[in-house]
Amino acid sequence: MKLIVLVKQVPDTGETRWLNLETGILDRAATEAIPDEITERALECALRLKDADVSTEIVVLSVGAHEAEKSLRKAMSMGADRAIQVVDDALEGSDMLQTAKTLAAAIKREGFDIVLAGNQSTDGKGGMVPAMVAELLGVPLLSDLSSFAVADGEVSGTVRTELNELQLSASYPAVAAVTERVAEARFPTFKGIMAAKKKTLEKVSLADLGIQAGPAYAPQRSVMVSAVAAPAKQTGPKLNDDDESVGKLVDFLESKHLL
Repeated sequence: MKLIVLVKQVPDTGETRWLNLETGILDRAATEAIPDEITERALECALRLKDADVSTEIVVLSVGAHEAEKSLRKAMSMGADRAIQVVDDALEGSDMLQTAKTLAAAIKREGFDIVLAGNQSTDGKGGMVPAMVAELLGVPLLSDLSSFAVADGEVSGTVRTELNELQLSASYPAVAAVTERVAEARFPTFKGIMAAKKKTLEKVSLADLGIQAGPAYAPQRSVMVSAVAAPAKQTGPKLNDDDESVGKLVDFLESKHLL
C-alpha cells in the first residue's frame, strides 16, 4: 500500500503572525516556519499503518518554497520513507485551487492508494484543499475524521457533529482529511533524525508535472478583499475577594449562558 501525506509548512502558531493588510498575504518571513501540527497528526495515522505492515510505503508531499524542505525532513525523521517537494516561482501567491491542482498533478504522477491530509491548515484555515484534491483525482473524500482505519480495501472513520457521530467508509483509492482528535503525533528519535538525512527528497517543478499553475494561469481565483488588524486584547472583569464576589461571578456566568 502507498500512502501520500500532504505536509504544509506554516508560521509558528506560538508566535505572533502578521498579515499584510494591503495584499492579504501572510508574512511568512516574520516568524519561524514549522510543520503544521495537523499534518503531523495525519502522518501519524499513516505511520501506525506502517507499524502494522512494514511493506506500507509513506511518501510526504509539499508545495512551497525551498525552506519547506525542513518540514519534509522532519516528517521523514518521524518515519516517512521519502519526500516530494514541488517548488516553482510561478506558484507564489497561489490560492487553494491552484495549490490543489498542483498537488493533484504530483499525486497522479506518483500513484497512490490513500492520500492523507489535515482538515485545515493553521495559517489559512480554508479547509477546502483535501476536497479539491479528491475532486481533481476523481476519488472519494472522507473529511473531518476524528478516527481513521484501513481494512479490507476500505478507508473508514468517525465524523463528530453537534448532534451525532457519523461512520464513513469508502473503497480506496481515496482522500482522507483528519482533525486534531485523530491521533497524537510521535516525536522523532535520534535514529530517525539521522536516517532522514539519507532518505530521498525529490524536488520537482511544474514542468516536471506537465502542467501550468499559479496565479497567472487561474481563470478564476479567490483573493483577499479586505483585512483589518486584530483588536487589542482587553482585560476581563476582575473580582475582589469580598462578600459581593460570589454574586458577581454567578451573574457573569449566567450572562454567558454557562449556568
